Amino acid sequence: MDYVFTVRRVSKGAFKDEPGSTYFLKVPEDADDISPDQKVGAAGAGMPDKWAKEVLAAARSGENPRTVQPKGDILIYVHGFNTPTTTMLKRHRLIRAGLEREGFEGVVVSFDWPSASSALNYLEDRSDAKQTARLLVDAGISAFAARQTPDCEINLHILAHSMGAYVVREAFDDADDRPAVASTSWSVSQILFVSGDVSASSMSDGNPKSSSLYRHCVRLTNYSNPFDAALSLSNIKRVGVSPRVGRIGLPVNRPDKAVNVDTGAYYERNEDRFRDIPNASHTWYFFDQNFYTDVFQTLRGDVDRNRISTRAGTRSELELHVA
Repeated sequence: MDYVFTVRRVSKGAFKDEPGSTYFLKVPEDADDISPDQKVGAAGAGMPDKWAKEVLAAARSGENPRTVQPKGDILIYVHGFNTPTTTMLKRHRLIRAGLEREGFEGVVVSFDWPSASSALNYLEDRSDAKQTARLLVDAGISAFAARQTPDCEINLHILAHSMGAYVVREAFDDADDRPAVASTSWSVSQILFVSGDVSASSMSDGNPKSSSLYRHCVRLTNYSNPFDAALSLSNIKRVGVSPRVGRIGLPVNRPDKAVNVDTGAYYERNEDRFRDIPNASHTWYFFDQNFYTDVFQTLRGDVDRNRISTRAGTRSELELHVA
């Protein structure tokens, strides 16, 4: 079973590319797309207890040997622009399978926002991303946090691809601007940006656009690829857009909890393997097991960021390589 919560509008029994109510879905293994028929509870009514209990149960993976309390992990995947629901679900399953091969025993949950299936829809997707971002926190993160109990240690993580990084940044910033949310206790453990479509400068230490993001996480890891053609400033849809963090990496003056992993040399060495992947320089991560090894070790947090087996270099010059 795959777990998804979506904020797409429903029309004629199908999800569309415009913002709508929140639906919490249980997607059967044999389904190749999401459908309103898969919903649990009423649309727009908040996270149903039944759905939440199933996700939290799936997230559990034994006991913490130090506290002897149940422990586990929830990884929320936030997709990027130009991502129809079928593609979102395929990538959700690629992430799940890739991590499970590494020994991940938690659960992957997708936050599906209304992205169209056209690269020409960049500006409209960005507008929809900003409009629906707050629901990532309201309907997802804070709802899970409210169900945490002292005797169960469930770590919440986020993996955001492309414009999904923008969704996450805006969601965290908006949450801190609303007293009702800001006054509650909510946070995540690991945030991972992959091909992040936000400006690199906005991720600097003290920048108001990302201060909430850093405040509410234990660590942020940014995977950048200097060969990422989708994030190139020469791309016509990006005229006037500043350099992106998924292409040039995090700025030097970043908080200590922020880590940059340059994947450029690794991508260049393995480019032939990715040749048949659409938009490969931007999406190859989903199809690479070595990347999932890095993600798995990052989520576990047992090894210092500088000693993860798939990385070479030091904190300021980390690069992805074969473990």
